[in-house]
Amino acid sequence: MKFLQSLAQQFAAKPIDWDELEEALIRADLGVPMTMRIIKTLQEREAWSLLGIGDVLKAVRAEIARILPPDPAPIRRANGKTTVILIIGVNGTGKTTSTAKLARCLQAGAIDHNRPPQVMLAAADTFRAAAIEQLDVWAKKLGIEMIRGQYGTDPAALCYDAYQCALKNKSDFLLCDTAGRQHTKTNLMTELQKVKRTLGKLDANAPHETLLVVDATTGGNALSQAREFHGALTLTGLIVTKLDGSGKGGIVVAIQDELGIPTRFVGTGEKIEDFAPFDPREFVANML
Repeated sequence: MKFLQSLAQQFAAKPIDWDELEEALIRADLGVPMTMRIIKTLQEREAWSLLGIGDVLKAVRAEIARILPPDPAPIRRANGKTTVILIIGVNGTGKTTSTAKLARCLQAGAIDHNRPPQVMLAAADTFRAAAIEQLDVWAKKLGIEMIRGQYGTDPAALCYDAYQCALKNKSDFLLCDTAGRQHTKTNLMTELQKVKRTLGKLDANAPHETLLVVDATTGGNALSQAREFHGALTLTGLIVTKLDGSGKGGIVVAIQDELGIPTRFVGTGEKIEDFAPFDPREFVANML
C-alpha cells in the first residue's frame, strides 16, 4: 500500500516539476480528476515555487482522506431473511478465493459479534474448469454448506435454488460465486443481470450486496471494470486483492472518487486469514 513511496524518492532531492508530478500521480492510479485537483491545490499556494516533496505528500494525503469515507458501511443485513452477496469480477482477480475468505470473515464475526452467523455458498461459476471443486475444497475446510450443480448449468437457476435452500435453512448469508467474465462482453454481462433478476423473484432487494473483485496490480483497468460492472448491476462495494505488494493502491481512491463505490474488503496475501474489512484510516497511514 506504500504507493507514494516512489513519489517521495523521485522528488526528494530536486525541485518539483509539475509535468513529472502529474505523471507520477497518474502512474500511482489516483486518476486524472483527482491528480488535477491536487496539482491545482498546490499551484494556488503563494509560495508554490518553494514547495518540497513534503508539501506534495501532505496535499495528497489530505485529498485522499477527504474522498475516502472514514467509516465504510458494513455489510447490510436483510430484514428477517438471508442476506445474499453476489461476488463478480473479471477472470483472474482471485474471485473464488475471495469468496471463501469473505465467508471465513463473516464466520469470524466481522459483521455480527454476538453470534457466529450461518453462511452458505453457491458455486455459480459453472463455466471455468475446476471452479466448483475449488470452492468445494474451501467449503469443506470452513465447514460451510455449498450448493452446486453441473458444469454448464444456468447460473441464475443455481443461485435461485441456493437462495431457496438458504431461506429454508434460515442461513444468515448466502455468497454466490459467479464465473469470471470480461466487462466488455455484452452477453456475459447480460447473464449477470439475469442472475440479479432471478434472485429478485424471491426478494425484491436481492442480491443485497454486489461486490466486485478487482486486482490492485491492474491499475487503471480496474477502474474501467468498475465502470462497466457498476453500469450493468449497480455495485455496492469492492473487494481489492493483491493490495499488499502492488504499490498502486491509488486505484481504490480513484474508483471511490469517480463512481462513489467504497472498498469494503481487502486481500493482502494468499492465506485464508489474509483478508479483512477495509480500514480507510489505516490505508492513509500506510501510504508512505
